[in-house]
Amino acid sequence: MRPWILSETHYSHTKTSDYEVAVLPFGATEPHNLHLPYGTDTYEADIIGSKICEAAYDRGGKVILLPTIPYGTETNMRSLPFAMNLYPSTLLQIIRDLVESLERTGIRKILLLNSHGGNEFKPVLRELAGQTSAQLFVCNWFRILQDRYHQIFTHAEDHAGEMETSLMLAYHPDLVRVNEDGKLLADDGATRRSRFRAVNEGWVGLTRDWDVLTQNTGSGNPIEASADKGKELMELLIERLSEFLVDLSASDIDDLFPFEL
Repeated sequence: MRPWILSETHYSHTKTSDYEVAVLPFGATEPHNLHLPYGTDTYEADIIGSKICEAAYDRGGKVILLPTIPYGTETNMRSLPFAMNLYPSTLLQIIRDLVESLERTGIRKILLLNSHGGNEFKPVLRELAGQTSAQLFVCNWFRILQDRYHQIFTHAEDHAGEMETSLMLAYHPDLVRVNEDGKLLADDGATRRSRFRAVNEGWVGLTRDWDVLTQNTGSGNPIEASADKGKELMELLIERLSEFLVDLSASDIDDLFPFEL
């Protein structure tokens, strides 16, 4: 039994434990270029959640990892087979119900650990503010690496590129498809540019239809991915996120929380 993982833990343990923080991971079920499995985001959420909670637990953090939700918002992949969609309003209700369950258990510090770019959870935090006594945080783990990203990776990442492929090579290499010569069975992740400069420059946003944007759902070149890069990335995630969990576990919820006294 790993007591920081709820699905492995027994009632004989939880009934006498005083967990302070719950981590609720979110993945997705969607295609990832030709070489990565549909469950890539879920596998990532599982392994990252497990590693950061283990490190936090070993340092005295009273943290527990909930089972990963394996579905997310897929409206921009609606034309692709088995892109299993939950609308944002559905995700909100799922989170609302699970937060209520955690509140009844006595957990008031909750981290939503997001592994899917199609999920936008900041509106969820705003929606639930004032409706729950729990304090909710959200982390899109793939967005916390800007200052170190290009020290590890060569190509920019969007979907099924170098970063995600490296993580899967490090922790689930049996699920990464390669050719007979050992090279990735993947295209180069090239995407179609918008006809509008404002969109290309990022001044204007939109929902991108993935079947038009990409060749085979990949956005980002995975060709230089490696298991070593995936492990280096994981060490950085463990360092940063486990520290947050330890600090969050030790912090009292007072009138000024989460701000300094």
